[in-house]
Amino acid sequence: MDSITQALVAALTLGVTSGATDTTKKAIADGYASLKGLVKRKFSSHGEVVEAIDKLQVNPHSSPRQGLLAEEMAKTTAAQDPELLAASNALLEIIRSLPQGKQHVQQIAQGVGIAQASDRSTASVNMSGVNKKNDV
Repeated sequence: MDSITQALVAALTLGVTSGATDTTKKAIADGYASLKGLVKRKFSSHGEVVEAIDKLQVNPHSSPRQGLLAEEMAKTTAAQDPELLAASNALLEIIRSLPQGKQHVQQIAQGVGIAQASDRSTASVNMSGVNKKNDV
């Protein structure tokens, strides 16, 4: 999941959390509104992205809706847009600074033999029955 989609999903699933100051809550709301506005402005011709954001707002904890947004964003050039990346990274930093903010920032990897870890954790991949001709 790209950082833009991560930021949108995290801001929506975070909602208004306890432990966040009013200033932080406003910063998250403002950052989300700004990022969403940028995405909609830049990709208004790609209606599926706008529709996916609107649907996610109705049910932010829906994994299928989060996946749909990630899928639609992947069809765009958003991940290479410096303005969108700056806005999403700024929003993610605010969210990560919250006591439980890191729990709202998800990383999703798709493929074969992928492991992800963060915050002093480890990850490994064990594969059996791998075709030796395809090993890299």
